[in-house]
Amino acid sequence: MQKLTALVLTLLMTGCVFPGVYKINVQQGNILTDEELTSLSEGMSRRQVHSVLGTPLMINPVDLSREYYIYTFQRGGGEIEEQRVIVYYENDRFSHYEAQLLEETPAY
Repeated sequence: MQKLTALVLTLLMTGCVFPGVYKINVQQGNILTDEELTSLSEGMSRRQVHSVLGTPLMINPVDLSREYYIYTFQRGGGEIEEQRVIVYYENDRFSHYEAQLLEETPAY
């Protein structure tokens, strides 16, 4: 009985780490390009910025002077690549942005 129990437990444990398990690519967030960012101009309203970049992923309800556009990509369970863009507003008008873009957007 002990041998059977040990065999069943061994089979269950090896099933969890089987190397042939397929892992999908996972992408989340807003994919932004240099072209979209350069089309922004100082003084644009939030609505205009949202029409160019889309809806921001994060908005701080306490500080409305910033919006965050974040994109993450993980290829088959590997390292997570991240892209961040922070859009700044002054008096509810676009002021400037800070961007840490990926060299290559690995989407699709």
